[in-house]
Amino acid sequence: MSAAPRTILKLNASARTDGSVSRAFVDRVVARLAGPQTAVIDRDLAKTPPAFVDAAWVDANFTDPAERRPAQQAALAASDALVAELQSADAIVIGAPIYNFGVPAALKAWIDQVARARLTFRYTADGPVGLLTGKKAYVVIASGGVAVGSAVDFASSYLRHVLGFVGITDVEFVVADRLTADPDAAKAKAAEQVAALAEAA
Repeated sequence: MSAAPRTILKLNASARTDGSVSRAFVDRVVARLAGPQTAVIDRDLAKTPPAFVDAAWVDANFTDPAERRPAQQAALAASDALVAELQSADAIVIGAPIYNFGVPAALKAWIDQVARARLTFRYTADGPVGLLTGKKAYVVIASGGVAVGSAVDFASSYLRHVLGFVGITDVEFVVADRLTADPDAAKAKAAEQVAALAEAA
């Protein structure tokens, strides 16, 4: 049995707090993974949404770090903090309900803040290379009507791709989909997946 991760980054993106299926299963995944010495970084993206990337951010990000002015450093300060959290984590647990066939805006904003050239990926002659290798991600997806893996699910494939883009290629999903059709069956399926994660850990 492998050791528990030293640090887990826990990300919730559901706008709901009470009754959120993705939040409930994020808690269950974290509880299964964490050991007595595990530190959990709890980042609630819905309660404190990351800022959207703007012109000042882009200008600062494309300026060589050694040449950034104080205002440019300030423009990237929040992004730097989010990147540092991600870099420090051994495991990332992401709660991602499907909103309008994709991920919530707060989660997309977080991705835009942490996908940083020279920090989480770099460009090479052969294309981009992710720098966050050696980490594992667990993605909890909940949906009301969208079947995960279907032609109208633009969330799961996007998350797998963007995590791989920054070097996190070991990604497992816990899925509670089509909750409006059969909530009990969807939650039971997700619970089985959490148990399977625990047995494989």
